[in-house]
Amino acid sequence: MSVPMLKIGAVLSTMAMVTNWMSQTLPSLVGLNGTIISPEGTHERIVSGLYPGSEEGWQVYSTASDPDGRCVCTVVAPARNLCKRDPRSRQLRLLTEQVQNVSQSMEVVDLRTSRDQQYVRDSEPLMRGVDGRLHTYVSNPRTLTTKGLQELKGQMSQLRPLLSVVEQYRLDLQTLTTLRMELYNLSIIMTSIQEEIGAYDYEELQQRVLLLETRLHSCMNKLGCGRLTAVSIPITVRASGSRFGSWMTDAMIPSSDSRVWSMDGYYKGRRVLEYRTMGDFTKGQNFVQHLLPHPWAGTGHVVYNGSLFYNKHQSNILVQYHFRSRSVLLQRSLSGAGYNNTFPYSWGGSSDIDLMADEMGLWAVYTSIPNAGNIMVSRLDSNSLEVLRSWDTGFPKRSAGESFMICGTLYVTNSHLAGAKVHFAYHTNTSSYEYTDIPFHNQYSHISMMDYNPRERALYTWNNGHQVLYNVTLFHVIRSDG
Repeated sequence: MSVPMLKIGAVLSTMAMVTNWMSQTLPSLVGLNGTIISPEGTHERIVSGLYPGSEEGWQVYSTASDPDGRCVCTVVAPARNLCKRDPRSRQLRLLTEQVQNVSQSMEVVDLRTSRDQQYVRDSEPLMRGVDGRLHTYVSNPRTLTTKGLQELKGQMSQLRPLLSVVEQYRLDLQTLTTLRMELYNLSIIMTSIQEEIGAYDYEELQQRVLLLETRLHSCMNKLGCGRLTAVSIPITVRASGSRFGSWMTDAMIPSSDSRVWSMDGYYKGRRVLEYRTMGDFTKGQNFVQHLLPHPWAGTGHVVYNGSLFYNKHQSNILVQYHFRSRSVLLQRSLSGAGYNNTFPYSWGGSSDIDLMADEMGLWAVYTSIPNAGNIMVSRLDSNSLEVLRSWDTGFPKRSAGESFMICGTLYVTNSHLAGAKVHFAYHTNTSSYEYTDIPFHNQYSHISMMDYNPRERALYTWNNGHQVLYNVTLFHVIRSDG
């Protein structure tokens, strides 16, 4: 009985792992939550980022035309629960449950049989003694005495529990007969399922997925900069640190650096924790500590091309700290920029100077007295920290909850508390602005850091001691290389 059961269990386990792989691993293999494949020059929407949302799924919409008459086709990558909707997956789950029930019943019978077998072994010397006495008394009745009869009765009393053991064996035999029928029925169902899906080669499927991954990344490389149209539900990565802080990965494109950095607090902090991977950060393991030579102010730090750029405490000086060499490479004053809570975001926290990076490079968001407290955006040279060009957005910084750059556009939230939304956008390429209405769920009600990472096309936030990610929906233009 055990061999067929193990074979069926192994087959079911393998198929269950395939189902689980398809529903959970496919999004990470693809590397995108959504993409669009369409003719040259078509305007489209894309849900991007490396951290899939729970509500996203494979959806292919009918082709349509944009206002210029060009074809548009939208594809959203697979959901985690996609395979659960497949009737065959439901059959597999039911079969797995049945096999588990059979296995548990077999384990109970096996445990009970082993226990009773040991009891029989322990009783064997007593049984041999009784058998010997009986043979003696049968062959020579005169040897039977009152004392011998009393001893024999005592030994028989000790053997009486064997009757219940024998009865249990009879019941176990009925159980085994039932299990045999269940296994037979499972075998029939398994044969039917194997005949139905036997044409699928899962190794071939995996190769097709890898090929799709390559094509999707190729498509991503053709994507031009996009305009923000939506922010996803929040994805809480970890809960650590105090109410205020910042965390980030390297924003340089391209880069294979998988490290994650965490900086707790906004006032006079110097300790930076460096984790090897996102997985290590999530678990709080495999990290090293950097002790900065100069304390920081605020939470507007950014890691770009292997260096940390931050605002030096009680000054408008920008500092570049190189992680590999553990040394300061550069310091430069951001001329005229307010500091020490002169022009912070609405939540305060010495957030006067906010450094960030996007597809265009390194930026500084700040304000000054000549600008009447309105947000200034300056593009910086990452090698010298010189200001290349500046824009006055006209938006009062104290009315902003946080801000971030995507493709040269500054997006500003109207609050750091619950109910916040992306309220204002300033486009540096046209020196123009617009008011927006892009809501997002402020799950923990106090955001003290929000930055966009162009490598992963996701928003990193520090929300009341929680490290949270948001995917973003961008309106993109696909560029063809011919």
